[in-house]
Amino acid sequence: QVQLVESGGGLVQAGGSLRLSCAASGSSFRVNTMGWYRQAPGKQRELVAVVTTGGITNYADSVKGRFTISRDNAKNTVFLQMNSLKREDTAVYYCNAMVLRYATNYNYWGQGTQVTVSS
Repeated sequence: QVQLVESGGGLVQAGGSLRLSCAASGSSFRVNTMGWYRQAPGKQRELVAVVTTGGITNYADSVKGRFTISRDNAKNTVFLQMNSLKREDTAVYYCNAMVLRYATNYNYWGQGTQVTVSS
């Protein structure tokens, strides 16, 4: 089994910054694409940003220029630096990892971390 453990959420004022981290742990696995998704109350879960093992990134239009995704492949960890936060960024943020185990691809999710942006 593979587990994703997130940290770094919290309450911040509009215009502030937060940094999320997510570490994958387990045995006999290789992590491929990692990313962050978010879900606001009453809305569907949406992509925030993803990054491949080679460092190729993709962002939602709503966060481009404000958020930066990065990863440490040696530690199977992905980060999300969030700057210039807006109230509409308030959501539960979920880490996601595409993992290869025993020649089979799996999709894992973290437990979610709350990000609240106040005005």
